[in-house]
Amino acid sequence: MIPLIAISGEPTEIEKSLQQLRGIFDVQLLSLDELSLATPGEYTLVDIEFKNALHIVKVREWLRRKPSHAKVVFVIDRASRLEEAQAGAIGATCTIHRPIDAKNLLAKLWGDFSKLIGEPQEFPGRKGAPGVVAAVDSLQDIFSTACLGAPLNAAAIETAGDCVVAELEAQGLDGWIDAVRTHHSQTYQHCLLVTGLAAAFGQHLGVCRADRNRLSAAGMLHDIGKARIPVAILEKPGPLDKDELAIMRKHPEHGLSALTTVPSLQPQMLDIVVHHHEYLDGSGYPHGLSSSEIGDLVRIITIADVFGALIERRSYKPPLTGHAAYQILCDMGPKLDRDLVREFRFASEYVSAIAA
Repeated sequence: MIPLIAISGEPTEIEKSLQQLRGIFDVQLLSLDELSLATPGEYTLVDIEFKNALHIVKVREWLRRKPSHAKVVFVIDRASRLEEAQAGAIGATCTIHRPIDAKNLLAKLWGDFSKLIGEPQEFPGRKGAPGVVAAVDSLQDIFSTACLGAPLNAAAIETAGDCVVAELEAQGLDGWIDAVRTHHSQTYQHCLLVTGLAAAFGQHLGVCRADRNRLSAAGMLHDIGKARIPVAILEKPGPLDKDELAIMRKHPEHGLSALTTVPSLQPQMLDIVVHHHEYLDGSGYPHGLSSSEIGDLVRIITIADVFGALIERRSYKPPLTGHAAYQILCDMGPKLDRDLVREFRFASEYVSAIAA
């Protein structure tokens, strides 16, 4: 779980407010006299008496050691502009009003994931594409529930997967890619691309409809751990720096944590979520698996994931052509399943037929 340090003059009171977040965070409650027991991490919640100068000094000194990218949320009274200013001077990156609302706190720590969905006019590709609409709606549910630690609706994901497969059968992979690359969110665009690529790959390989649905669902779920990565990092309009990349690389493990409470989910889905960044030569993460330790479905999603990242539209780089992206897959050599990469050539033809 994700560490969250909660500092308070009254730890018992703040503990009650954080009970529903214990499925997401590993909460460490500290009184002001216990600050020396911990080092500031990525996420901190502070609830102190602003009238007490000693409280302010202790917290300010402690926060000077926090990482540059850390989120520090101060709890303040709703109508107090003075407390807002004091919190900022001490080291707050944002504030939250009393009483603490769990959903609001998550939005402060990670960003508002509901904004990723956008308005219909911000996503012109969804028009006349029911499979795309179903996938987007499913992603919205996946991210919002994972963010809150709530159980996923596995049946709804399966239904959306069926809609994706039907859309690909009716419109083809080129139509899917052309539509989803109009989504304004980098995160959603990538998930939609991987979903379509994985399901279309299954169709190309001649697998049964049930397995294509499974691949489609896997595409929608594979990055669920990103629901616990700050939106500012997910949607950053430029390359990630070293610290941000380290945070991003935690998303497979966050994804596994988010899904372990879903009893109806197939074990293969958990495998895909936590291992889609593993490579056959052992150079991947988070567990450094290699060769036979990596299942067939994971290998397929990994290829779709890499290819999708190369052809997606970003504000700071144009998408690669299908042929250029496919060549990178080939150049990755022993990292990927060569037989599957050879079969994946079909996708490069579809993408190259679309205007970048």
